[in-house]
Amino acid sequence: MNTQDEYAGDTTDDSEETPPARPDLRVGFILMNQFTLVPVAGLVDSLRFAADKSFRSRQIYCQWDWMTCNDQPITASCGMPILPTKPLAQLELYDYIVIAGGLLGETRDPPAWLLDALRKVHAAGIPIIALCSGSFVLGKAGLLDGRRCAVHFTIRDEFTQRFPKATALIDRSFVDDEGIITCPGGTAIDLAAGMIRRHCGEVRAQKGLKYLLADATLDKSAERDADHEPHVYHDEIVRKAIAFMRANLGSAATLSEVAEHAGTSPRQLHRAFLSNTNDAPANYWRKLRLEYARKQLADTSRNVTTIALEAGFSDASHFILWFRKQYGETPSVYRKRRHEVERLLVAT
Repeated sequence: MNTQDEYAGDTTDDSEETPPARPDLRVGFILMNQFTLVPVAGLVDSLRFAADKSFRSRQIYCQWDWMTCNDQPITASCGMPILPTKPLAQLELYDYIVIAGGLLGETRDPPAWLLDALRKVHAAGIPIIALCSGSFVLGKAGLLDGRRCAVHFTIRDEFTQRFPKATALIDRSFVDDEGIITCPGGTAIDLAAGMIRRHCGEVRAQKGLKYLLADATLDKSAERDADHEPHVYHDEIVRKAIAFMRANLGSAATLSEVAEHAGTSPRQLHRAFLSNTNDAPANYWRKLRLEYARKQLADTSRNVTTIALEAGFSDASHFILWFRKQYGETPSVYRKRRHEVERLLVAT
């Protein structure tokens, strides 16, 4: 489908559409000079298709900003000039930060203040995505030490020489290791689809794949790959504890039982979670329950009370309170908005 057809096929009058309390997905792109255009374009165009209920490219449900290191225009490696839309500040407002690299001359020696900013972003629990040679920036910041990362085969030798503590992989389209995500290039559409599926739901993820003519089998294989699961932690205590939490979302199990399953004490469990996830185990478990409940609200017609109890909350009021704190709106408002959007997406 060409661009003209894309817009001609949209007859929905949504000029009075009320924006959500907050976008489902917010992405901040930090563009290094001479960055590679293709992976950035694949990622942002996927966000564009998920951003509103029609095809008008409005940033309603997904939002993104372009930033540069000096807040000045830069040039992509293909020669295309790019203007920043926001100053490089307040990175904590985003759900993901993307470092878009390209020519190695621009990413081998990034400014020290940028490395400090990225360390703070990671410490705050915000996932960081490195596109193309952006992995050199993360390596310089020490964020790839002890982690797996996906790099392009043409730069593997130099990368491994500079960052021997990282495990470089050249056979993956992307790798997510504890919230540090590396993508060696390509279109990054499968990476984007996973992000959109997690934050916006299956319908909008498939919308982008459909209109970008992406290979659905590639996306499904990426979805099944354990390396592509969000927040894969190396600490065995944390991994066992999270597996137990996921298997017992609706149970009345205690943190003492979680610790026992992980082979440790509650005190050591708490320390391990703070060290690996920057969150207490009780908070992490609650977020897992809220994520599960939000998916049930979007994908089923079960009532709020049933979902609340199934997700391990004591009652609907308790669930509504935490849902509003986490997502900025009540479960009923979220469900109404999501179902309206997805009905219209299916119809277009």
